Amino acid sequence: MSDIKKVVLAYSGGLDTSVILRWLQDTYDCEVVTFTADLGQGEELEPARKKAEMMGIKEIFIEDLREEFVRDYVFPMFRANAVYEGVYLLGTSIARPLIAKRQIEIAKMTGADAVSHGATGKGNDQVRFELGYYGLNPDIKVIAPWREWDLNSRTKLIEYAESHQIPIPRDKRGEAPFSVDANLLHISAEGKVLEDPWDEAPEYVYSRTVDPVDAPDVPTEIEVAFEKGDPVAIDGQDLSPAAVLTRLNELGGANGIGRLDLVENRFVGMKSRGIYETPGGTVLLTAHRAMESITLDRGAAHLKDELMPRYAELIYNGFWFSPERLMLQAMIDQSQEHVSGTVRLKLYKGNVIVTGRKSPRSLYSLAHVTFEEDAVYDQRDAEGFIRLNALRLRLGQRRNQEL
Repeated sequence: MSDIKKVVLAYSGGLDTSVILRWLQDTYDCEVVTFTADLGQGEELEPARKKAEMMGIKEIFIEDLREEFVRDYVFPMFRANAVYEGVYLLGTSIARPLIAKRQIEIAKMTGADAVSHGATGKGNDQVRFELGYYGLNPDIKVIAPWREWDLNSRTKLIEYAESHQIPIPRDKRGEAPFSVDANLLHISAEGKVLEDPWDEAPEYVYSRTVDPVDAPDVPTEIEVAFEKGDPVAIDGQDLSPAAVLTRLNELGGANGIGRLDLVENRFVGMKSRGIYETPGGTVLLTAHRAMESITLDRGAAHLKDELMPRYAELIYNGFWFSPERLMLQAMIDQSQEHVSGTVRLKLYKGNVIVTGRKSPRSLYSLAHVTFEEDAVYDQRDAEGFIRLNALRLRLGQRRNQEL
């Protein structure tokens, strides 16, 4: 890797990636291009530009990718109702492929021969970033500093930064209480005060949701409209993908919705404890499943549910650009052709309660399910249906009785 001339670094402007920036310059004697993505993390990004300029960077990319993130990554994932290990809505996982894609595109634009990230050698993100890189450019060179250097503690990072005149964010001096990752879908916290899974997370860890106990005593009623599986309006107001998720975050967060305390199985093999807040995503998942309940055929719905854990695992493990994920996505997207209509919900103290659903494409037939007299269903038909389904059970039991 000694022949590397230019590297595109996924750069946040924080302590870790600022140290990486200088370390790349010193270790590889190469030019560094910084890329900072606005995925809705809620932080001012201009300081990252100023810090990169101060460190001598000539090519600086700062891009607002919120609409692309929600439209092309979050919404396709929610069409599948994807949750990892039954509860995790994949907020961190789904952001990595987009960052990787833009790094590869910027590398091509700038003539860079390598890319770099700030993920550690213990986590999932190193896998997600690098599978993304190689899935889009099989010949790209990847530099993962945490797997190469000896700066294996927060103290050493700070010492390196101070010795190289790298500005350190005030809240990064000393030991940070926990590590945070954020985007428009979620915010997560891991490490330090959260490492013991028996200890309750302090309230100050939460930033996007009120404590459900302190949420309003009166429910918030909303309506979410869908077109082909994607939410397109809230309370009758048409909104862009990012605006939909932003509004659902506001509504869900104000009602204490979307908190999750999870011990998960990382792809690299260890278990980790994280605190996740996904207010808008939690509302959206419930609403989408309610919309599917009246528009999706039983066989299609059940097949989707069978395949969903596999789809979720592919995203969690970093295989967004894999052939199998693309195959599953094509099937999922086809299933959403008739998933259009409106769902009514009540948001109340951490709960998302479905109170109504309607659709011009509904498969729900009141004429068939009514308890009153009807002219479309002959109840005597059920006898033959039951007898045929019971045939193998009866034959099996007769054999057992003869033994």
